[in-house]
This record gives sequence, structure tokens and C-alpha cells, in this order.
Amino acid sequence: MKARLLVFVAIVLGFSGCSSVYYGTMEKLGVHKREIMMDRVQAARDTQRDAKEQFVAAMEQFRSVVNFKGGDLEKAYDELSSTLKKSESEAAAVHDRISAVEDVSEALFDEWRQEIKQYSSNTLRQASQRKFDITKAKYQELIASMKRAEAKLEPVLVPLRDQVLFMKHNLNAKAIAGLSDELVSVQASVDKLVRDMDAAIAKADLFIATLKTE
Repeated sequence: MKARLLVFVAIVLGFSGCSSVYYGTMEKLGVHKREIMMDRVQAARDTQRDAKEQFVAAMEQFRSVVNFKGGDLEKAYDELSSTLKKSESEAAAVHDRISAVEDVSEALFDEWRQEIKQYSSNTLRQASQRKFDITKAKYQELIASMKRAEAKLEPVLVPLRDQVLFMKHNLNAKAIAGLSDELVSVQASVDKLVRDMDAAIAKADLFIATLKTE
């Protein structure tokens, strides 16, 4: 129910260039920035997991083309080209999800920082400040981990784009055999990507757990 409400309000407000209006409207509907932040961190985590799986699939597709032993070469090209497009789409989704997390997190921490000043009790103000500092530090670790993983996406896409273009211009078995030299470097890039994605996903799980317990 809440998910449908979020989608509805996002559509009504256009969700572009009106973040403050969106958050204000959601607040009036009983959905606070903290909840939106948690939803977006979860969505970013899930998107990174999807991207990881897609890039692993792309690597397997690339490997099958490099080891092509005969058959419909045009079909092999079409499949790798389709896989590349899906990978590019997943990479774009990861970027968008991370940006959404940053947007709501900035609004949440700005609001929290201003509200700390409203305490008349020094004890409560200091306690809230400590919780703010801890949460902000964990968030910064999370977003840094997500961005490290995101930064690995494009370096993997570059050689894949090259190979798809090379196949398009050289649709013959001899030319495809020449791609084998790239296999090791592409595999190494994908391996690094998977490690960073796993680390970012783990950070997201930890951050979500922290928000739920506070």
C-alpha cells in the first residue's frame, strides 16, 4: 500500500526538480524521510545486486562468443549485443538509485541538524548529536561503498562495447578468435566489479539494520 502511495505521489509531483515539495507532501501523509531513505537504500541495494548478476551473465555471454566453435554467428552477435544493452540499462539504474539515496539523505541530515538546535536540554541535544554523528558516519561508508562499486561498471562496459562493435564489423570465425586476448582482462574487471558490488550490498544491509534498530 505504502509503495503504491509513494509511486502515486512521485508521479503527481513529477519527482523532478521538486524534491522538497515531494518530501513535504509525504511528511503530511505520514511518510517520513527516514522511511523514504530506508526504501531507497533497499532499492539501491537490490539494483546493485541485479547489476552484478547481469554483468556476470554478460561475462558468460562474452566467453561463449570468444569460444565460438561454429553455428549461427549472427545470432551470437545479436545475443551479445542484447546482453550489452541490458548491462548498460542496469548500470544506469544503479546510478539513478544511488542519486536518489543521496537526495533524500541530504534532506534528512539537513533537517536533523537543524532540529538538534531546537533542544533546550543539553543532555538530549548531545545524545541526539552523537546519534547523528554515528548515523552520518555509517551513511558515508555506505554511499562510498556504493559509488566504488558503481565506478567499476563503466570500465567493464567499455571493452564489451568494443567487442560488440568489433563483431559487427567482422562477422567471421577468424575475427571472433581474435577476441580471446581480451577475455582475461574483461574477466578481471568483472571479478573486481563483483567484489565491490558484494561489499556495497553488505554495507547496505548493515545500514538498513541500523536504521531499523534505532
